[in-house]
Amino acid sequence: MASILVVDDDVRVCKTIEAVLRGQGHFVVTARNGSEGLEQASRLSPDLVILDVMMPGMDGFEVCRRLRANARLSDVPVIFLTARGMVDDRIEGFEAGGDDYLIKPFDLRELELRVAALLRRTKKNGTNRKQIEAGGMRLDVTKYQVEVNGRTVQLTPIEFELLYYLMSRAGEVVSAEKLLQEVWRYYPGTGDPTVVRMQIKNLRNKIEPAPKSPKYIRTRYRYGYYVPA
Repeated sequence: MASILVVDDDVRVCKTIEAVLRGQGHFVVTARNGSEGLEQASRLSPDLVILDVMMPGMDGFEVCRRLRANARLSDVPVIFLTARGMVDDRIEGFEAGGDDYLIKPFDLRELELRVAALLRRTKKNGTNRKQIEAGGMRLDVTKYQVEVNGRTVQLTPIEFELLYYLMSRAGEVVSAEKLLQEVWRYYPGTGDPTVVRMQIKNLRNKIEPAPKSPKYIRTRYRYGYYVPA
């Protein structure tokens, strides 16, 4: 069972999501606006936040930024719910620190799968190795941290799993489509490469001395991404 916070100003949406997730055995708390959502997050320290974007007052992007700025809540996975399907809106969501998104109206089964996939990332990695090293980086698989360039950087669960996947396959070029399937658990042919592109950008902004000229997470044009062996 996980504790999940749902923040949406639409009462019907909140009640529907709450019923579905409680049916899965989760503990669910709801909030009707951004300020209330931050208060509930501080009180609950949830395992996952489902966050509407378009709310009066503080929108979901700002709520997510404030969660990421809070040391106690910075690694809580966030799923955005949005009626705004434009690429620029999704990019803004990932830049704010979101892990995944669903465009309204969404299928409840897909919501269940997205929630399950993100919650898996918050559990301790099944490997017996506590650290892996590749490409000049050392990844601590118990703390969601990477040591790079003399710094220790805290990662969100999705950033951790993405970097873990690439580091454990150092030297292998991995396509965005494969990353969507293996890291985000999307079915083949579904998912948006923007998801991968923006999380790669977020990682580079955290670990690269010069994000526009990356040395730790590199791009092979038209083929994918890789960590040097």
